[in-house]
Amino acid sequence: MSNRPRRVIVDTDTAGDDSQALLLAAATDRVAIEGVTIGAGNVAFDRQVENAKYTLDLAGVDDVTVYEGARGPLLVPFEHADHIHGEGGLGGERFPETGIPSGDAYGPDFIVERARENPGEFTLVCLAPLTNVALALRREPDLGELLDSVWVMGGNANCPGNVTPAAEYNFWVDPHAARKVLRELDVTLFDWGVSVRDATFDGDTLDGFAGIETEFGELFGEIADAGRAFNRETHGEDQATQPDPATMAAVIAPSLVEEAGTYHVAVDDREGLTRGYSAVDENGLTEDEPRTRVVESFDGDRFEAMFRAMLRGDAPETALE
Repeated sequence: MSNRPRRVIVDTDTAGDDSQALLLAAATDRVAIEGVTIGAGNVAFDRQVENAKYTLDLAGVDDVTVYEGARGPLLVPFEHADHIHGEGGLGGERFPETGIPSGDAYGPDFIVERARENPGEFTLVCLAPLTNVALALRREPDLGELLDSVWVMGGNANCPGNVTPAAEYNFWVDPHAARKVLRELDVTLFDWGVSVRDATFDGDTLDGFAGIETEFGELFGEIADAGRAFNRETHGEDQATQPDPATMAAVIAPSLVEEAGTYHVAVDDREGLTRGYSAVDENGLTEDEPRTRVVESFDGDRFEAMFRAMLRGDAPETALE
């Protein structure tokens, strides 16, 4: 195995758990963030841009540029998720204005340019609705051949959704983009189901994290409070699900993926109750090519240890040694 860090581009709609994914990536020597692109999703677009810049700055990363991408889905209207993440996306208490300039390139163009310049070198980590990635595919149909790998947090593999009974938020926001990306790229999918099963911190764990008196710990405490309040009110559960940091942790330490299967996955892009539904053909009932690797089991205990190490200011991989 090469000792070189994995070169990554992170496509995100920076709110609470997205920021923690960026902190994990910034804290490890196993990956090197070489650009962050922003797409429409969790909260107001300009807040997402500032949240990404603020998070990178907090982590002491001053050589990574944030590129602004799509400000809305390809074809459909959508709603933000600030009722979950707080008005500004970082728990409702932080509204950073960094003054840091954005990159000159449009987000999808940046993805294409970097992939063309460095074929086979980049991993694309997708934590947002997939609009930017779909637009990059329009510009470069051979994008999949130019990337090393693509990781996507999204979809709900034969489980209930989190924004409607049928759909996970990222796929619901831009179902046309999700359908295109899963049809044209070989993707590793970290879905909502495995997030709930294996990447959810309960109240006791969150209370333990609250005792970590670092800048990272204080930020996470504010973010977690918003998520806990939403889950208590909506689901009667004292917990906070961590899909984006868990996806990033799996990129950092692929051994955290305990089980995965490769299936055909189609996304419903029609309006109506099933908008954004991800149909995972686990039983091979269709004749379509199985090309999406779906994470089915994830080592939540080791992920929690990595997360704790990051909050303390340590490299997350030290928790695996």
